[in-house]
Amino acid sequence: MRYALLFPGQGSQSVGMLAALGAPETIDTLKEASEILGWDLLGLVQSGPDDELNRTERTQPALLAAGVAVWRAWSRRCEAVPSAVAGHSLGEYSALVAAGSLDFADALKLVELRGQLMQQAVPAGTGGMVALLGLADDQVEALCADYPGDHVLEPANFNSPGQVVVAGQTEALDWLLVNAKPKGAKLAKKLAMSVPSHCSLLRGAAEQLHQRLSQIEVKAPAFPVLHNLDAEPRQNPDDIRDALRDQLFRPVRWTQTVQALVAAGAEAACECGPGKVLSGLMKRVAADVPAFALENDAGFDAALQHLGAN
Repeated sequence: MRYALLFPGQGSQSVGMLAALGAPETIDTLKEASEILGWDLLGLVQSGPDDELNRTERTQPALLAAGVAVWRAWSRRCEAVPSAVAGHSLGEYSALVAAGSLDFADALKLVELRGQLMQQAVPAGTGGMVALLGLADDQVEALCADYPGDHVLEPANFNSPGQVVVAGQTEALDWLLVNAKPKGAKLAKKLAMSVPSHCSLLRGAAEQLHQRLSQIEVKAPAFPVLHNLDAEPRQNPDDIRDALRDQLFRPVRWTQTVQALVAAGAEAACECGPGKVLSGLMKRVAADVPAFALENDAGFDAALQHLGAN
């Protein structure tokens, strides 16, 4: 059976994540990441504290390591190569490591830098993100375009039909919170995100990230990795570098990505990392494609049984 792998991004982290996964790759990979980074990533994941794990420059390498740990455990137990893979935002880096495009050590240091650049790009308290439910993608785009001020307000994550996250400056987000429901939104909720990801406020950070990317070896992926930018795979290393740069200040087109995975023949999807966020979105975008969260042994067993791979 053809299947896709999905790698989660920021927001899926929690202290103790993957503790219910008995695979030895979990501890081994987190230990390896600690040695590469020079700080105790394993201890942070196991014991916290929460506020430290939730610091962007800590969250990003911790989630990347968690995704790679699950991938290593999965690839030991499942010989079938995925038909394609994708990662949500930060998860795109985990997907590229799994496909052999990025070296694990390079990717860890890269996403640590990515987190630092993102935090530095927008002063604390001046930007953020708001989740909107109940509006179509084009309605969200029109709503942002209707903002009468001169602050940034842009769609950032097209997560599923009727679920879009908007990023921007605080003044514009305050306007959105007041005006979204009169325009038809069922819910408008400010997220606990200090960084307005995937909008033009991060263009400068993206250029700095690209400078570092130019110094890192990037290989052609062993299997297709669909990029957030346009749900298209890339083979050329420079094209992959450019996609990772642009991803930082342009929206995550997750709905389109899931639709492309299904169109490419995926008959099931496995979420390769902590949490069940992407499994839930899969059900909203492609309800007839079974989705399995590989965050624990039960999820592994269910996925392997469904794929006929155990």
